[in-house]
Amino acid sequence: MARILFVTWDGGGNVPPALLLARELVARGHAVRVLGHAEQRRPVEKAGLEFVPPRRTRPFDALEQHSTLDIVAAFTDRGIGRDLLAELDTEPADLVVVDCLLFGALDAARRSGVPYVVLEHLYDGYYRRECLRGPLGLATRTLGLRPRAALDGAALRLVGTAPELDPVPGTPEPNLRQVGPLIPVPEQSASTPDEQCVLVSLSTFAFPAAPRVLSAVLTALEQVPAHVVCTTGPALSPSEVPPRAGLRIHQYLPHAQVLPHVSLVVGHGGHGTTMQALAHGIPLLVIPLDPQTDQPSVGRSIRTAGAGATLDRDAGPEEISQMIKWLLIDPAIRAAAGDLGEALRRSRGLASAADEIDRVLTAAT
Repeated sequence: MARILFVTWDGGGNVPPALLLARELVARGHAVRVLGHAEQRRPVEKAGLEFVPPRRTRPFDALEQHSTLDIVAAFTDRGIGRDLLAELDTEPADLVVVDCLLFGALDAARRSGVPYVVLEHLYDGYYRRECLRGPLGLATRTLGLRPRAALDGAALRLVGTAPELDPVPGTPEPNLRQVGPLIPVPEQSASTPDEQCVLVSLSTFAFPAAPRVLSAVLTALEQVPAHVVCTTGPALSPSEVPPRAGLRIHQYLPHAQVLPHVSLVVGHGGHGTTMQALAHGIPLLVIPLDPQTDQPSVGRSIRTAGAGATLDRDAGPEEISQMIKWLLIDPAIRAAAGDLGEALRRSRGLASAADEIDRVLTAAT
């Protein structure tokens, strides 16, 4: 049995992959604890994991709206790095698993002397070519956090996504492993419903554009002969959405409950939601809420693969309605989504990721 410390942040879609992987490792007999923002205590403990409360970490809550500067400050926060080191002094660990966007924690892990794993919950192509080379990467280097050194020093970089959508260019780096999405994987594609059903699921993170986009999508769907299941997340309270026939509205709803019965997913390009939809063989309409995130990259990959389409966040209800009607009837798009679904189900991402971590632990002993 190994002692493993996960370090994560309250960002919405990054949390489920970390907790699912942590639970897989617990099932294999390892002792896992999770350091994160204070608001994460409840989901961590609900997952049956030990939560390490932050002491010096900068506060951050995914349900609040944040400026770009707020988000950069959270990613470059040295406080969570100090909490990581303090926790290792209090209770040593054999391995640390750090979210790829927590550059303050990655820098601390690099200096700790403890083997560490970088958990990439997004496309590696976006992470290396856009994230690390863009304003965020510049901010980390300006603050002396040395992200490239942290990646090179990792015992393992786990990329939890689909190689078919995120091909690694050139020669893969020696510590990088692309294992497939870290999601609950169904045994088979979603069945074809007797009646069309559309799932509308934007982000559990409070993006400013979300209420406007959600309103436009729901207005568009009034013109589509389909049942609609909508999760509002923090964008709106379900009571703010006018009721109508064929519409089921929830603030939050586990996707596993509804995806087996869905014909199309309308989302924002969140990596986790997108991978879950594809694992069920369901096409997507991606409407990115924030152009500075990986959402446009996810949307482009879906469009290129022929498994869906993208629209700009300023698209109006008529344009959205026409696109949804097309996606619901195009057999080539459903076939492409089905092919991707088969590939994702074969990848066994969670089990493969845990296997890679077990290999690191074995090599370290």
